[in-house]
Amino acid sequence: MPLTLVPTPIGNLEDITLRALRVLREADIIACEDTRTSSILLRHYEIQKPLTSFHVHNENEKLPVLLEKLREGAKVAVISDAGTPGISDPGWILLRRAMDEGISVDVLPGPSAVIPAVLMSGLKPQPFMFMGFPPEKHGERVRVFEAVRDVRAALCFYVSPHKAARDIAEMIEVFGDREAALVREISKVYQESIAGTLSVILKRVNEGLRGELVLVVDGAVEAVNDSWTSEALAMLKDGMTARDIVSEIAERYDVPKNEVKRFIISKI
Repeated sequence: MPLTLVPTPIGNLEDITLRALRVLREADIIACEDTRTSSILLRHYEIQKPLTSFHVHNENEKLPVLLEKLREGAKVAVISDAGTPGISDPGWILLRRAMDEGISVDVLPGPSAVIPAVLMSGLKPQPFMFMGFPPEKHGERVRVFEAVRDVRAALCFYVSPHKAARDIAEMIEVFGDREAALVREISKVYQESIAGTLSVILKRVNEGLRGELVLVVDGAVEAVNDSWTSEALAMLKDGMTARDIVSEIAERYDVPKNEVKRFIISKI
């Protein structure tokens, strides 16, 4: 296949498929985010191929170069520093342009942080929505969070360690204090899943966390019984405390207390 997107390990070097190794060995050139990072993987598997940097800062510059090689019949493999290229890493633009020109493309299955994080969160995994990294600008972040506030699916975000506290604090303002899990260092030595409400996770982040982070946030509560949600909102409007509302609604309508609590928090 002329152009192939190849997933690479997100931590443990053993997490790579035999097919991925074959494609890398057969490639004429490998486009990668950081040649130093990719060299570690390639040396480990004794693969010696020309490397060219292909990252977010030079994607447009390298695009015509790689397309010309594909037109000439070269086999180009695209990898990222870790995981599957083309989602939150460079690769999609090249893939799209190649497809537009009728060049054969392929995407191999393989490592990705999304699926392990969703499952390790302990939250209901189906459905879930992958959101990638929150936008850099405050206004855009808030608009993104507000757009998915009422989505009844687990929300999966990539977050940077030095921006996680900012992002989580803003999520609490928009979503309320939902159940969530922060999964860090997937497939590495210090892998862990920090579960709890967003405020609990925020406290842990403020204490200091490093590494690759994936945040999974519980989706909006589905109002399966309009009568109890309407009554809960009326109680809230009358000034009743959240605790009293949860107790009374749970007893009267036989609704799990956690479900009522999440609903009330999302409306405060």
